[in-house]
Amino acid sequence: MKKVLLTGITGFLGSHTAIQLLEKDYKVIGTLRDKRRAEEIRNVIAKYTDKTANLELAEADLSNTGIWQQLIQGVDYIQHVASPFPREIPKDEDELILPAKNGVLAIMKAAAANGVKRVVITSSSGAVLYGKPKGQQSGTFDESTWTDLSVKADTTPYFRSKTIAEKAAWDFIATDKSGLELATVLPGAILGPILEDDFGTSANIVLKMMDGSIPAIPKIGLDVVDVRSVADLLVRAMEMPEAANQRYLGSAGFLTFHQITDILRNKYPEHKIPSLTLPDWLTRVFSWFDKTLAPVLLDLGRERKINNGKAVQQLHWQPIATKEAVLSCAESLLSLGLIK
Repeated sequence: MKKVLLTGITGFLGSHTAIQLLEKDYKVIGTLRDKRRAEEIRNVIAKYTDKTANLELAEADLSNTGIWQQLIQGVDYIQHVASPFPREIPKDEDELILPAKNGVLAIMKAAAANGVKRVVITSSSGAVLYGKPKGQQSGTFDESTWTDLSVKADTTPYFRSKTIAEKAAWDFIATDKSGLELATVLPGAILGPILEDDFGTSANIVLKMMDGSIPAIPKIGLDVVDVRSVADLLVRAMEMPEAANQRYLGSAGFLTFHQITDILRNKYPEHKIPSLTLPDWLTRVFSWFDKTLAPVLLDLGRERKINNGKAVQQLHWQPIATKEAVLSCAESLLSLGLIK
């Protein structure tokens, strides 16, 4: 039985990835920052697979670089999903950047020292789509593009942290002589079914459109992908020979916030889902009071689109449709009582 170390198992994507790995008969060592959540996350995962006997949980923090040498002994693959992802922009960006970068490097070093075959890192489309000069911010981008950190006006601390951490991994591989392989997966906004009330930041898009906290719709759009499709892409990037030392953007398609609200309104007409457009200036004012809106201001009036052709062609990846990603997210939020 092949053994996979999975970081960030309590996260939205981490728990879905654990389920898919267990269903494929891998032994999974899942890391979490607080061992007190171990029983809770095991119970959540057990609702979706009967193979939790092959799940081991270990407490580990990205800032504790010494623990990875111990955890990675005897491991065949690593799925590094954990990364700080705040709902609000932090005052000090190093709160994101340093643990993201140092955590990646500690894991890469331990993987190389322990004969791991391949590390798969969950990066972000934010490491591709941003850092663009004015006039070049809209367009369709692929894996050959990197976010330019020198254009600070077109990045956020989170996008910078993901870009720096991914580049650190590729720089490590460039000089490593152990034979370790690397693949990175860069998803867009992750929707789909949440499994518990500790959910991914992207699900806030659906939550806020259904709970009445957004009075009108900002002129924003983004590439959307179902969490189950991202987990599937992570497994493909781990297993398939073609994925060695490759980057893969993950998206099912571009949706404007208006398109998302149309999908939700048609399915849930009883909810007060906004239909009016929020002017750009008012969106900026609104973001002063709702800090979760601040990171998406970079997309106001712009269309940054993802070309997912590489994952589709090389790895035969078939993402779940965007409409299903939106509706399954809404359904799970309602079933968990997170939307009143």
